Amino acid sequence: MALSAVFPVFYLAILLYCQCRSPAPVGESASLSILTDKEALTAFKSLIATDPSNSLSSWEQHSSPCNWTGVICSKSRQRVVGLSLGDLGVTGSITPHIGNLSFLRFLYLQNNKLAGTLPDRIGDLSRLQAVNISSNLIEGPIPPNISKCSEHMHLDLMGNQISGGIPPELGTLSKLQILNLNENKLSGTIPPSIGNLSSLTTLNLATNSLGGFIPSDLARLQNLKKLELSINTLTGIVPQHLYNISSLVYFALASNRLWGKIPSDVGNRLPNLLNINFCINNFTGGIPGSLHNLTKIKSIRMSWNLLGGSVPGGLENLRDLEMYNIGFNRIVSSGDSGLSFITSLSNSSHLQFLALDGNLLEGRIPRDIGNLSTTLTKLYLGGNRIYGNLPPSIGRLRGLALLNVSHNLISGEVPNEIGQLDQLQMLGLAGNKLSGQIPDSLGNLNDEMNAKVGDFGLATLMVETSTQQHSTTTTYDLKGSIGYIPPEYGIGVKPSPRGDVYSYGVMLLELFTGKSPTHEFNGDMSLTKWVQSMFLVNTKEVVDPELLLQLKMDGVHHAGQPLSPKIQQALVSILGIGLSCAIDSPELRMNMRDILHKLKSIKDTLIN
Repeated sequence: MALSAVFPVFYLAILLYCQCRSPAPVGESASLSILTDKEALTAFKSLIATDPSNSLSSWEQHSSPCNWTGVICSKSRQRVVGLSLGDLGVTGSITPHIGNLSFLRFLYLQNNKLAGTLPDRIGDLSRLQAVNISSNLIEGPIPPNISKCSEHMHLDLMGNQISGGIPPELGTLSKLQILNLNENKLSGTIPPSIGNLSSLTTLNLATNSLGGFIPSDLARLQNLKKLELSINTLTGIVPQHLYNISSLVYFALASNRLWGKIPSDVGNRLPNLLNINFCINNFTGGIPGSLHNLTKIKSIRMSWNLLGGSVPGGLENLRDLEMYNIGFNRIVSSGDSGLSFITSLSNSSHLQFLALDGNLLEGRIPRDIGNLSTTLTKLYLGGNRIYGNLPPSIGRLRGLALLNVSHNLISGEVPNEIGQLDQLQMLGLAGNKLSGQIPDSLGNLNDEMNAKVGDFGLATLMVETSTQQHSTTTTYDLKGSIGYIPPEYGIGVKPSPRGDVYSYGVMLLELFTGKSPTHEFNGDMSLTKWVQSMFLVNTKEVVDPELLLQLKMDGVHHAGQPLSPKIQQALVSILGIGLSCAIDSPELRMNMRDILHKLKSIKDTLIN
C-alpha cells in the first residue's frame, strides 16, 4: 500500500484516540468556534478555480462544515481536525486563511493541480501532525515557520516546483517521522540540523539541485529506514558514520558527484539493508563482498562508477534478490570460467534484472545459464569480452523480454532454442561473430520478422511480406543518422522519447569531444566507450582542443595549466550526462526533465 494511502488511515486512528483522551482546554476563547472554521473553509473554496468531480458542491453555507466532503470534525468540540481532499484534480491555490483552522491535525491535498505558494500561516497550525501536498504545482520556498508545528510527524511535499533552500528550522521538528521533498527545485545544501530529527524514519530529498557535501550529522538519525538522496549534485566522500545507521532498509545516493570507496564491511554495518543504489557516481574500489551476505537484500545497484576487481563470491546467498546491476564499471574476469559466478544466482528465485554490461568481463557464458529464474525479464551482457557460443539453455529463460549480448566476441550460430523466448521484445546481437538465422518464432519482436546474422558480425533485420502473387523483402527504415541511432531501433523497436535521449547523449559527447560517433577508435572502442574510459582521469585529453582554445580566449583557462576545479567538474558532469543518455538500455537512460535539471544546475554553478 502506498504511503499516501496509509497515512490518512493512520492519522484518523490517532485522531479518534486523541478525541477520547484529550479534554477541552479550560478558558478556550469563544471566538475559536466552528464558525471560525467555516469561514476559513469558505475562503479555501473561494480559491479553488476548478473542481472536475464537483466534490466541493456540498460546501454550502446553510449546512455544518462537519457534513462537507473531505472535512473531518472532532465529536467532542465540533471543530475541524482534518481536511482530506486528495486525488480530486482541483485547480487553484491554498488560502492563507487555512491558518485559522486552529484545531487542524492533518491536511491532505495530494494529487491535485494546486499552484501558488505555501502560505506562511501554515505555521500557525500548532496541532498539525501530518501534511501531504505532494504532486501539485506549488512553487516558492518552504515557509521556515512551519517549524512551529511542533506536533508534526509527516511532511510530504514531493512532486512540486518548490524552490529555495531547505529551512534549517525544520530540524526542530523532533517528532517528525517522514520528510519527503523529492522532485522539487530545491537548491543549496542539506542543513546539518536535519540530523536533529531523531524520530525520522524516511528522508527523501531526491531529484532536486542540492549540492555540497552530505552532512555527517545525518548519521545521528538512528531510526532512519529510508535515505534517498539521488539525482542531486552532492559531492565529496560519503561520511563513514552514515554506514553505521544499522536501521537502514533503503539507501540511495545515485546520480550525484560522490567519490571514494564503499566500505568493504558495509553489509555487516547495515544488516537490515534491502535496497542499495549507488549508480552514476565516481565510486572506486571493489564491490563490497559483505553485501552478498545480506540474505534478504532485494536490489544491488552500482552501475556507472569506477569500480574494479572481480565479482565477489556469495551470490548464492541472495535468495530474495530481484535486481543486480553492476554495469559500466571496470569489473574484470578471465578464463573460460570467468562468468561462472552468474550461475550462483540460480538460487535467486525472484531475480528480474541482471546487468553486467560495459565491463571487462572475459569468459564463456555458462552452459547452465538457463538455470536462472524464469522471473528474469532483462539480461544485459553487452560490451564485454565474452567469447564462445550462445548456450542453448538460454531458451529456458522464458520470462526474458530483453536479451543484450551485443559487442562481444561471441561466435557460432544463434541457437534454435532462443525461439522459445516467447516474451522477448528486444534482442541485441550486433558486434559479434554470429552466423546463421534468428528463429522465426521470436516472441513479440514481430510475427513476420526474419533476421540473418552474417559472419561479418552485423545484423540486418528484415521484414518479409507475402501475398498470393509475390513476395518482397524490405529493410527497416531507421530514423536518424549512423552513430546516433539507439541500438533498439536496429531490432525493430519503434522510435520513442528514450531513443531521442540516446541520440542527444551522443550529440552531447560529440559536441564536447569534437569526435564523430563514426570516428575510428583503437580496438573495439566506440565514442561512448572512449569517453567512459578517460573522462574522469584525464578530462583534458577527452575535451575538444577547439573548446579548450575558446576557454583560453575567454580568459577561463590558460594553456599548459590544469583545468580549474570548477571547469573540470562542469566538464566531467556534462560528459557524465552524455554517457547516462547514451546507455544501450532504454530504461536506464536519463529522462529529459532530469537532463535539463542537471544542465541548468551545472550552468548555475559556473555562473555563481
